[in-house]
Amino acid sequence: MTSQSRTRPGGSERSLHRAYDTALLDLDGVVYAGGEAIAHAVDSLVAARADGMHLAYVTNNALRTPDAVAAHLTELGVPSEAGEVITSAQAVSRMIAEQVPAGSKVLLIGGEGLRVALRERGLVPVESADEEGLAAVVQGYGGPELEWARLAEASYAVNRGVPWFASNTDLTIPSARGIAPGNGAAVEVVRIATGAEPRVAGKPQPPMHRETVLRTGAERPLVVGDRLDTDIEGAFNGEVDSLLVLTGVTDAEQLLRAEPRHRPTYVDRDLRGLLTGQPEVVGATDGGFRCGAWTAVAVDGALELRGEDGDPLDGLRALCAAAWTEAGDGSCGLDSGEALGRLAL
Repeated sequence: MTSQSRTRPGGSERSLHRAYDTALLDLDGVVYAGGEAIAHAVDSLVAARADGMHLAYVTNNALRTPDAVAAHLTELGVPSEAGEVITSAQAVSRMIAEQVPAGSKVLLIGGEGLRVALRERGLVPVESADEEGLAAVVQGYGGPELEWARLAEASYAVNRGVPWFASNTDLTIPSARGIAPGNGAAVEVVRIATGAEPRVAGKPQPPMHRETVLRTGAERPLVVGDRLDTDIEGAFNGEVDSLLVLTGVTDAEQLLRAEPRHRPTYVDRDLRGLLTGQPEVVGATDGGFRCGAWTAVAVDGALELRGEDGDPLDGLRALCAAAWTEAGDGSCGLDSGEALGRLAL
């Protein structure tokens, strides 16, 4: 079943870490949040790798260098190397390098990860919009300490017609204290000030998928993420399968309302889902959809869940099938509150 035709979550008799050769893992909200490992993430990744699965970490966060990310993962208990980390900073730097001469000056609005990636592509990061011969502006996540003056600097250059690039446009980012503004929120500030539109490299845009393929050489990749509008849509655009984990920003109600490009192949609580097969969702005799002990149907403008004492995750999978089938190519408008209330997710 392809992403383009999906009306229900997929099933897999084989464990996912054996059905796919490479996991393309998002970081924030999947492996860690606020720098701390998410429950079960480390043990699951260590086990998947020990059994032969290749792990690659694909992040829209352009703040840290691949070396720093790999060191952090190693500290958490997942031995990693810089070459296993692919960032939106690398993807956007490749984009810029393909469009401006080597040695060009680029106004940097972001952190060290973006600075290093620009230099690796032979570009010269600068701090002022007044630099002579400025060839581009690039904006990436700069951390919570990003100064308002930096956004003004970007606006001055963009308003003069300097080409504008963004590593990614994630509006939010998970943290240990909750959901915080992401690079997309800062990009919106410059967009409001200039009326311009940046060229974007990060997920779900094709440049990030291209960068990932070039660096990993994956033949049977599985995208693993927590965001519908970046990770899952990126997999859709790249025509590869995906696993949504419910440890980040996406909740069950958002999943039920997902339009086709945001519907994952598989759904699981956390990264333990890599080590198991996935149950099949099948049509039921009453016109609904059954997964495990649960059956979901659409009745009188609402989603109804029948059954009890089953795995709540199976109930969610059945509800997805009922909601996505009802929605077709759009977003499901059925009331799901009572059905979801029966599931302790």
